[in-house]
Amino acid sequence: MIYQTTVKGMGADVNAFAGEGIFVSFGNQAPETLKDFCYIVDLNPVEGELKAGCKLVIDGEEHKIVQVGDVAQENLHNLGHVTYSFNGSGECLPGSICVEKAELPQLKVGSTIKIVE
Repeated sequence: MIYQTTVKGMGADVNAFAGEGIFVSFGNQAPETLKDFCYIVDLNPVEGELKAGCKLVIDGEEHKIVQVGDVAQENLHNLGHVTYSFNGSGECLPGSICVEKAELPQLKVGSTIKIVE
């Protein structure tokens, strides 16, 4: 287990980016300007290296990670903040974890997000 957290809250506009195949997580300290667009998660450490080939597991459903942005690991560890991309665009922004193209998971309060090798 490299990382594990639980969704504690959802901003009013959390589905604003669903059409782009992405969702955003942030710990409790999310800035007010971003809070409405984020899933609020427990701030937990990242214990190991996030890299292509790892698996993102959301509520038991596995997705293969294909790319990790340059600052994604640091942001996830320090802030609980990362953008999860399911759109298969081939472009992975610095703060993103990109998985193989898939339908965007339907997260709710209590959903679990894990990253495993």
